[in-house]
Amino acid sequence: MEIRNAQIRRQARLNRKARIRKRIFGTPERPRLVIFRSTRHISCQVIDDQAGRTLCAATSEGKAFAEMAGDVAKTEAAKKVGALIAERCKAAGIETVVFDRNGFLYHGRVAALADAAREAGLKF
Repeated sequence: MEIRNAQIRRQARLNRKARIRKRIFGTPERPRLVIFRSTRHISCQVIDDQAGRTLCAATSEGKAFAEMAGDVAKTEAAKKVGALIAERCKAAGIETVVFDRNGFLYHGRVAALADAAREAGLKF
């Protein structure tokens, strides 16, 4: 029964994702900031949909993040990833983005990442 519920939740997220992506599109002037949240990690990319390129990315996985942030809770890791993506966007000359929550509810780690990116100077 638990597997069935997981499939239903996943399909509901993919349906939300499809509804969102009908309206959200990244341009060179205002690329799309898309997030992915797994049970353990969170990652985000800034994508120019017209060129089909990833401009910059940040994730809570890997040795580099572990050395930078240490062993932190998942919400704290999301905040650090949000600040890191904003820093990388500033270095790439990106000021404003379109936020794509990728079907995930705007709550918890997703909201923490978005708020941290806003506080670090990214506009969306």
